[in-house]
Amino acid sequence: MRIIAIDLGLKRIGLAYTAEGTIVTPLPAVERRNRHQAAAEVNACISEWKAEAVVIGIPMGGSSEEEMRRRVAHFMNLVAFEGPLYYQDESESSLEAQELMRGVMKQKRDGRIDSLAAKIILDRWLLTQEAEKYM
Repeated sequence: MRIIAIDLGLKRIGLAYTAEGTIVTPLPAVERRNRHQAAAEVNACISEWKAEAVVIGIPMGGSSEEEMRRRVAHFMNLVAFEGPLYYQDESESSLEAQELMRGVMKQKRDGRIDSLAAKIILDRWLLTQEAEKYM
């Protein structure tokens, strides 16, 4: 199944892709100027990669989970994706992405870390799906 992962941020939206659920590739991030522009660009990415499902990161278990689910639902309504939408805990994904990039490159605000965070979110979701097969 072709899947796009989204790390939804206020300034940038990180994106990642997998075709078969094995190799996850970060995609160029979307610079968020306004929500309609961002939703249109995410929708174009979903269409370009022919994604059949979307995994979106949210912080789970904290006091902000309900508010973030509401914001994500609103954004995804703007995207108008009609396939399955899955939530994955994004806790520490941006921090983990920064750690992975430390020493590799000077940290630019070009979205690489955001898309690496989306890759981490999708990797986690895929691991969860694989683990559920054996339960």
